[in-house]
Amino acid sequence: MDINVDELKKKLDNKEEFIFIDVREPHEYEEFNLGAKLCPLGDINKIVEEYDDRKDQEIVVHCRSGARSGMAKNFLTEAGFQNVRNLEGGVLAWQEKF
Repeated sequence: MDINVDELKKKLDNKEEFIFIDVREPHEYEEFNLGAKLCPLGDINKIVEEYDDRKDQEIVVHCRSGARSGMAKNFLTEAGFQNVRNLEGGVLAWQEKF
């Protein structure tokens, strides 16, 4: 189940614990970011290694529009992560709303 910007904002405001990953490129991250860990889509296998012992923890992935993070979600799910959520509309939806 994916997550929308309102749900994500609530999680961040409440300082809920989850793994938060931005799969955009470094230059995009520098322009604007939501405070997530930067891991470009091409390096997503590093996340599998880093969080291998936390496969049941919630992970929220995002990108600019939701396309790359959708691919990251599929990759992580296939790698055994059980609770991966994609930010619907990505950073564009966030900036439009907030």
